[in-house]
Amino acid sequence: MNYKTPGVYVEEIAKFPPSVAQVETAIPAFIGYTTQGPKNEPTRISSMLEYETIFGKAKDEGGEISISIEDTVVTATYGNKFGTFKMYYAMQMYFANGGGPCYIVSAGLYPSDGVAKQPDLKASLDTLEKEDEPTLIIFPDAEALAAADAYQLYNLALDQAEDLKDRFVIMDVLGDVSTFRTAGPSSGPSGERLKYGAAYYPKLETVLNYGFEDKSVKIASYKEKDNSGTLVNVTMPVNQDNLAWLKTTNSDFYNQAKKLIESKKLVLAPSSAMAGVYAKVDSTSGVFKAPANVGLNYVVAPTVKISHEDQESLNVDPTAGKSINAIRTFTGKGTLVWGARTLDGNSNEWRYISVRRFFNMVEESVKKATERFVFEPNTANTWIRVQTMIENFLNQQWQDGALAGSKPEEAYYVSVGLNKTMSAQDILEGKMNIEIGMAAVRPAEFIVLRFSHKLQEA
Repeated sequence: MNYKTPGVYVEEIAKFPPSVAQVETAIPAFIGYTTQGPKNEPTRISSMLEYETIFGKAKDEGGEISISIEDTVVTATYGNKFGTFKMYYAMQMYFANGGGPCYIVSAGLYPSDGVAKQPDLKASLDTLEKEDEPTLIIFPDAEALAAADAYQLYNLALDQAEDLKDRFVIMDVLGDVSTFRTAGPSSGPSGERLKYGAAYYPKLETVLNYGFEDKSVKIASYKEKDNSGTLVNVTMPVNQDNLAWLKTTNSDFYNQAKKLIESKKLVLAPSSAMAGVYAKVDSTSGVFKAPANVGLNYVVAPTVKISHEDQESLNVDPTAGKSINAIRTFTGKGTLVWGARTLDGNSNEWRYISVRRFFNMVEESVKKATERFVFEPNTANTWIRVQTMIENFLNQQWQDGALAGSKPEEAYYVSVGLNKTMSAQDILEGKMNIEIGMAAVRPAEFIVLRFSHKLQEA
């Protein structure tokens, strides 16, 4: 300080280096159609109640259901657009499986023609690029698109993840596995983007019911026997031939119809449940723990039963290199997530989801922490402060179990300085190059138990 007036002055000298604050790792962004709410405005929520307050409930499926009554038999028929949109149900699965704060990006109100449109979802994805907090991208309504359009949307999401390097895409295998392998997400122009996503298979039969309103469910046919035993049409009021009218007319038939509709359980792609698993594992163990060998709530069973042999070709694909994570049912254990690979399954560096997401977290955390040093003097004093700050952060990660090694120098290193990471020309150009190396822990994917006979000793 430039002292000019006589007196006593107090100066505080900083002895501790600045610290790196770990960014959130499991803040999903769900992109799809909603009943209400702002369009293309990423909105942060933290509960199902908040979702319902802002974006409403499930789409009324009553218009795609018709009831027929013949004597004492009640049957239901479903239209080809029944259950097309799954955003609301995806949120139920997310929170049921451990989900917390997340973002909702509404692509607009449910289309009146019942057809999902890729440009709507793409526009919502584009708005998400401006948001810094989301770390996961999920498309609950992607299965309403043609497979080619859905996979193109996934490619765009992978582009965004690769460009920003702070998010990860959870995908569903839509249709059969071979189509996903040949026509699904690709490695892109850089050849690197598959490491920013993971795919799950198959779809899940859940305990959830489809949403419908009584007044929307039409009664297509209503016949009862007269005194002679002949089936005759029952006269229904004009424009009131629905379940709401039946409820006041014949409660027995109404209850049968209601029970019949509610017995049709929802089949849902697994990405939303997996987003909940990611959030749960991150909060209880850490982002370095693989989101696998975890049971799924609200799930009756996978729609396809996958055997040990079936999974061999899913987990390791020597041709396309696209690993697909299986969801399987095990006797006595229920439905478990039984895969931990990114789409880039043949890569030794980025094969595992936990490794990719851990690097995402460290890169984003360190990036935000080092922003305070922009325009600081590019000298040894600054380099030491930066190095110490990052080393302290990585040491904490090592102590938490995220990095391998019996001592810190085996787990990570941070290097910065003249003739180490920078030349004199770099300094003249205003560059501060920092090199960080980490030995991230990897999941024990294959546990081999070796047994042999031990010969009896004399």
